Amino acid sequence: QVKIVESGGGLVQTGGSLRLSCAASGIAVSSYSMSWYRQAPGNERKLVASISNPAGITNYADSLRDRFTIARDNDKNTVYIQMNSLKPEETAVYYCNAHRIIKFRPPFDCWGQGTQVTVSS
Repeated sequence: QVKIVESGGGLVQTGGSLRLSCAASGIAVSSYSMSWYRQAPGNERKLVASISNPAGITNYADSLRDRFTIARDNDKNTVYIQMNSLKPEETAVYYCNAHRIIKFRPPFDCWGQGTQVTVSS
């Protein structure tokens, strides 16, 4: 029933920008902690940014706070990540995650399939 679909990835030159979208169905993004992660080939998946529920408190990985911005559009049930001044080493598959823990209920943790971001000069 739950589906998370990332989009907006592509090829961008060094220093360029991309805005990724995470469209959710079956859940309301306003009721979950939503996060962006990225994973380069052969490397571990690492947190990029997150936004909490319900307050919308944001968190960013070190060195990304000044270039990346996570946002949530509850009406569109979509989470975005605006990525500026991209670097080649940030080439990776970017994943969207929904997470929530409720007392006396099984934890919820759901991932999308990812969208490829390639930064090249």
